[in-house]
Amino acid sequence: MMDPDLSGMDICRVCRSEGLPERPLFHPCICTGSIKYIHQECLMQWMRYSRKEYCELCGHRFSFTPIYSPDMPRRLPLKDVIGGLLSSIATAVKYWLHYTLVAIAWLGIVPLTACRIYRCLFAGSLDSFFSLPFDMLSTENLASDVFHGCFVVTCTLFAFIGLVWLREQILHGGGPDWLERENLVAAAAAADGDHPPRQDDENVNDVNANNNILNPVLPENPIENLNNQNNVIEQQPENPPEVAEDGDGNAGDDNNWIPMEWDRAAEELTWERLLGLDGSLVFLEHVFWVISLNTLFILIFAFCPYHMGLLALSVMGMREPAAASHFEGLLTTLMGYCLVGMFLVVLHRIAALFGLGRARRILGLCYVVVKVAMLSVVEIGILPLVCGWWLDICSLAMFDASLKDREVNFKLAPGTSIFIHWLVGMVYVYYFASFVLLLREILRPGVLWFLRNLNDPDFSPIQEMIHLPILQHIRRLLLSAVIFGTAVLLMLWLPVRILRGLFPTFLPYTVSVSNDVQVNELSLELLLLQVIIPALLEQSHTRIWLKGLIRTWCRAVAWILNIHSYLLGNGQQDVDGPPAQPVAEPAGGLAAAHQALVMREGPTGFQPYDRPRFFAARIVALLIFVCISLVLASLAALTIPVWMGRRVMVIWLMGSLPSDSHFISTPTPAVAKIHELYTAACGTYICWMIARAIAIIISWLPQGRAAMVERLKQWCILGAKTCVASLLLIGLIPLLSGLLLEVVIIVPLRVPIYQTPILFIWQDWALGVLYTKIACAITMMGPEWFLRTAIERIYRDGIREMNLIFIIKEVAIPVVTCFGLALAIPYALTYTVVPLFVSNMHMRNLIARRIYPFLLLIIICGMVVTLQIKQFKKLYEHIKNDKYLVGQKLVNYDHRRAKAQSNAP
Repeated sequence: MMDPDLSGMDICRVCRSEGLPERPLFHPCICTGSIKYIHQECLMQWMRYSRKEYCELCGHRFSFTPIYSPDMPRRLPLKDVIGGLLSSIATAVKYWLHYTLVAIAWLGIVPLTACRIYRCLFAGSLDSFFSLPFDMLSTENLASDVFHGCFVVTCTLFAFIGLVWLREQILHGGGPDWLERENLVAAAAAADGDHPPRQDDENVNDVNANNNILNPVLPENPIENLNNQNNVIEQQPENPPEVAEDGDGNAGDDNNWIPMEWDRAAEELTWERLLGLDGSLVFLEHVFWVISLNTLFILIFAFCPYHMGLLALSVMGMREPAAASHFEGLLTTLMGYCLVGMFLVVLHRIAALFGLGRARRILGLCYVVVKVAMLSVVEIGILPLVCGWWLDICSLAMFDASLKDREVNFKLAPGTSIFIHWLVGMVYVYYFASFVLLLREILRPGVLWFLRNLNDPDFSPIQEMIHLPILQHIRRLLLSAVIFGTAVLLMLWLPVRILRGLFPTFLPYTVSVSNDVQVNELSLELLLLQVIIPALLEQSHTRIWLKGLIRTWCRAVAWILNIHSYLLGNGQQDVDGPPAQPVAEPAGGLAAAHQALVMREGPTGFQPYDRPRFFAARIVALLIFVCISLVLASLAALTIPVWMGRRVMVIWLMGSLPSDSHFISTPTPAVAKIHELYTAACGTYICWMIARAIAIIISWLPQGRAAMVERLKQWCILGAKTCVASLLLIGLIPLLSGLLLEVVIIVPLRVPIYQTPILFIWQDWALGVLYTKIACAITMMGPEWFLRTAIERIYRDGIREMNLIFIIKEVAIPVVTCFGLALAIPYALTYTVVPLFVSNMHMRNLIARRIYPFLLLIIICGMVVTLQIKQFKKLYEHIKNDKYLVGQKLVNYDHRRAKAQSNAP
């Protein structure tokens, strides 16, 4: 109801009218003043429109009190409760059956049919085709067939997405020059009534712009086109000619269709309707089409190329070497695609000879698809794999291995070996590209003209694959392989040889350890992977230091060789070449022409420089300096972190260094051998901390002694707070969680009753670090509660703004109390209360071993029962509201009640 002291000037903030006895005003939220009051009808209308249940200004959630029918009983009859329960169960069963059907269709039938159709096509016999219907209904190897079918469906899906994306690339960037030129000639011939085309035809560009099936004209020479665009525009007539027929006699207006019906169909088709999550059975039609399209894709993109490649290998007599490579199917398919590309070229020439315009364009587009697919496989698959193999070959001496060992590993697991080498090669290529980008920020624009600029907004590798010829791609791939291989020789093979000559006992690196230190290995692994390495990678100082070091080296070498203008420039800003004359843009021709122009060879950015005397000799000297610097830097990176990591690990694991240790030549003792990945990571982090400390001290020096002392005090306080917080968050809490999981799950499952369990504190703590990170991630993804709020604030504050009291009160004390009680109460019950009632030692031991999982089971059952009680209460309210609810009444906001709730513990 309306407040008794409500004045007549109070109005609704929506309809701006006063309250009436039949339409009272309410104040449902914290807002005051002229927007305090509102009619219930106005609020309900606004809530339906905005789909929000809270005030947009103050954020307070509106509350309503239900109004029930006067004849509602105090308690619902058992008949109504059972009826509502059965109705809910029927609805749940209906949805369960529908979603089960959807899951079986998409996760079972589609991959199973894909796998067995694929197997039938590649069986190589007619019997497989006749037995295909029976194979579809067979239940043998059902799980494995579904798994392999998911892989086949995924491949076909990516192939379809790739084709659609390639079509978009061709539409926006244009096709290759030869295809565009042929379209231009065909359009001119059609416009002239099938007369021979004239080179000076003034309507060529205009006709092509209306008849081209891909994009506006992209002439053979874009530079000449840019210079002559003004003349082309002047020669265009006011009224363009109508689109004529192509070489096949068909109308060329099939690109002028209006896609309204397609847009309407796309609006009606949603993901829920496509997958069947909307409750309808229309998805069964989609399942049929997916199976059909999947079969078509397998037939076109796998079956035909494979058998063509098989025929080519048989003719060349290379089937046995292909079979010995353990990847006969992949190599045969790649050979088939190469053969398909050559056939498409031949058929394209034949179509051009007979004047088949539409067939010529279709064959040209198919060749572009095959060309882009093959180049993508080479650049994304083969080139990184070759780099990974070359890295492994050059690093064999570092691990005391041989090519025979790698051959044995490859024969044991060829797929795993290929994947690991490809992954290593991809990482190497990625970091090489990142280093090149760093160099471009330092060097003069134009120095690295022979390397592609990945930061160029006009750079598009797919457009280059479309436009550039195959020979140019081959030349680029060979150049990339030479550069990558030379860098590996200079930074891996040669430093390893030098290191083996100078310090024979430093190598090989330890990559396999004994089981005696398995616990410490596990602890170190999880510590480095979960705590230290992420903290190191999140820092941005490393890149700044590397950039400054490279800039200093460039200045020193430029001063020695007197090539400062060439290497670093004269101080001018980067320019993108000489300014071009402004030209008018024809009807859709400049964008494609410019995009093709920037993809031609040569640097896209250039800055002039001064050439000193004997410039060639100075460039050779620069290359020699680069090689020597790379070797020395690699030597430092291969020795210093590993040596420091070994020393630290020896101190940690053994308590002291061996008495006969030398600076670098003594390897880690056998009793304390640790995987070199961890020693190198630990040493790298130590080097980073030392460099960071030196950089901080250097930045403090100009501030004076008093400021340095004050800063040092602040950092000491911050360091002490960080140590305390780390002991709690990274030490105590992970240790308790690891111990709790050990006694609840691992010990009852792995340790027999007649054996005494041995707890490894380091291992439990290391596993607890992983469990704690997982628990934090789950907490951050879960609902809003006090622990999530506390973790968010800790992350937001960081180390410098750390509130240690808040961490202790809101996180450490609740979590430690919960884990501590979970560990202590069962232990106390086992060894204090149980002996009073049980005298049998075997029974005591059994109770001590099973009490932790038993209490966990009780807690889980209690949570399930509590959840079911809440769900039943909700169902009870839902039944009551469906039958007896007649309306709702808005509740006014009560400041006193809100204050009492906020002060309540």
